[in-house]
Amino acid sequence: MALTDPLGDMLTRIRNGQRAKKDSVLSPASKLRANVLEVLQREGYIRGFSEDASGKHPALRIELKYFEGEPAIKHVARVSKPGRRVYSGSKELPVVRNGLGITIVSTPKGVLSDAEARTQNVGGEVLAEVF
Repeated sequence: MALTDPLGDMLTRIRNGQRAKKDSVLSPASKLRANVLEVLQREGYIRGFSEDASGKHPALRIELKYFEGEPAIKHVARVSKPGRRVYSGSKELPVVRNGLGITIVSTPKGVLSDAEARTQNVGGEVLAEVF
């Protein structure tokens, strides 16, 4: 079965893994997924990720993070979907939970968090929101 939204699939795997209290989850590898995971790691929402080539296709092993038994990610949602793309300029980037969460943005300068995109004064496609 072909995936219509690979990034949404990865975010769902993270959400389901944390609800099941897993230490890590596997997701098929791609450059976009790796870039989004780098942002999540920089912002402290996951412990890390690594390339896992043990199977037939390359995969990413995502190490989930917990704080006092609770998941570090309370909410993760896809904003721009294949059926409805959402774009935003640097001045109009959405603020999640009054600045306590992040928005992940795909810009010409790479995949960035909303704060990084504002400081570099670039906008782009709003991929997901996390808090």
